[in-house]
Amino acid sequence: MFLNPIGLLSGAAARAALAEGIAVPLSNTGLAFTHVEEIDGRRGAVVQQTAALELETAECAPFADARAPFAGISLDRPRIMGIVNVTPDSFSDGGDYAEPTHAAARALVLAEEGADIVDIGGESTRPGAAPISVAEEIDRVMPAIEAAAGAGLVVSVDTRNAETMRVAVACGARIVNDVTALSHDPAALDAVASSGLSVVLMHIQGTPETMQAKPRYKLASSDVRAWLGERADACVAAGIPRERIAVDPGIGFGKTDMHNMEILDRAAIFHGIGCAVAIGVSRKSFIGRIAGVLTPGDRQPGTVAATLIALSRGVQIHRVHDVAAARQALDIWDALPRRT
Repeated sequence: MFLNPIGLLSGAAARAALAEGIAVPLSNTGLAFTHVEEIDGRRGAVVQQTAALELETAECAPFADARAPFAGISLDRPRIMGIVNVTPDSFSDGGDYAEPTHAAARALVLAEEGADIVDIGGESTRPGAAPISVAEEIDRVMPAIEAAAGAGLVVSVDTRNAETMRVAVACGARIVNDVTALSHDPAALDAVASSGLSVVLMHIQGTPETMQAKPRYKLASSDVRAWLGERADACVAAGIPRERIAVDPGIGFGKTDMHNMEILDRAAIFHGIGCAVAIGVSRKSFIGRIAGVLTPGDRQPGTVAATLIALSRGVQIHRVHDVAAARQALDIWDALPRRT
C-alpha cells in the first residue's frame, strides 16, 4: 500500500490534508493498465481509501518534511531544468544544437529565459534510439558543459555512463540526470557517491531501443514508485545522501499514454520516497497523440497544461524545452496565495 496525497501545495514541503491509499490486487499481476481498465471497470483496479491524515505520523513524515536544497538550489518554489540536446537525433530538437558552440549558446539563452538548471545530453534516449560510444558522448557534451559551467550556470549532465559522469564533474557539472537511475553502468553509483554530485534517478522500463514495445504494469504509479524507492535506497547505501537525490517517474519511457496520464495524476505518490521530485513532460508524444499535434515543437500548450498538473501534485523540478513559456506558467502559479 502506498499513500497518494490529495490537494498538495507546491513547494519545499508536500503538505496535504487527505490521502488515497493505493494497492494493486494480486489477481491483476502482469496485466497492462489499459487491460485492467477494460476488465475491472474501476480506475486501474485500485483499492482506494480516502481519509484525513495526521501528517505528524511516521508514515506520513516524508510528505510533510521540507526538502533540502538540491545541488545548491532552494526548493522553496518550482524550478525549471532547461533541455540542451547536443545530438543529431533527439525526438524534438535533434540536430538543432549538435555543434558544441551552438549548445553552449543555447544553455545561456535558456538561463536568460529563467532556467534554474541546464541539462546537457549527448546521447538520444528517444524510443528506438541506438546507443553511442562513451567517447563520442564525451566529445559531444564536454565543450558545452565547460562553457555553461564557466558562465556560472548550474549544469546537469544527461548520461547513463559513469565515465561521462566523472568527466562532467571535472568540467563543472553539479548534477547527473540518469534515465536508468544509475542502474545501467555498474560504476555509476560510485561515480556519483565519490563526486559529491546530486542525481536525478529516472524510471525506465526496458531500454530506449525496446521500451515502447508493449510496456506492462500492474499499476504504473505504484510499480514505478516501488522501483524508484529501491533505487533511492541503493543510492543511500552507496553513500549518496537522500538530499542529493531527486526522483523522476520517466514519463514516456516505457509507458503507454494511459500509463503516462495515470502517473501524472498520481505524481504526488513519489514524495513518499523522501526526495525531491522531478518530471519531464515537454513536447512528448503522448501530448501529441492526445491533442492531435504531430510536430513536437507545436506541443507547447499541452506541455504547459501537463506541467501545471505536475505542479498541483507538488513536483519541484520541471524539465522542459520551452523555458520562457514554462517560466511564465510557474511564476503565475507561484504567485497564488498559499494557505498554511
